[in-house]
Amino acid sequence: MSDLLGFKEMCARFEVTPRTLRYYEYIELLSPQKEGRARFYGPREVARMKLILRGRRFGFGLEEIRQWLLLYDQKGTREQYQAWVVMADRQLQALEAQMAEVARTIADLRLLRDETAASLQD
Repeated sequence: MSDLLGFKEMCARFEVTPRTLRYYEYIELLSPQKEGRARFYGPREVARMKLILRGRRFGFGLEEIRQWLLLYDQKGTREQYQAWVVMADRQLQALEAQMAEVARTIADLRLLRDETAASLQD
């Protein structure tokens, strides 16, 4: 069992709360080995956790991540990679739109701030 992580070790390694880890198991993102009440996470679960957290960082929803991980089990790497390209393209478009909106908001705020500061000079 040297290559297995216990529940607390898994939480510490990925800096997630016990509640988060249990939730990921509940929605079938992770399937740890169980011995009684103890849970043990092997290399597969560690790899999946890395993918889950990376997906979350990129803004993907948990259901979207779950479906994507399920593709590997059902259809293999190629199908999963094809789905990833589609997901990534869609997310890149969404993030670029958000970035443009933030840039517009910054410009509007800067203009209003400058107008307000100028009115203080009068």
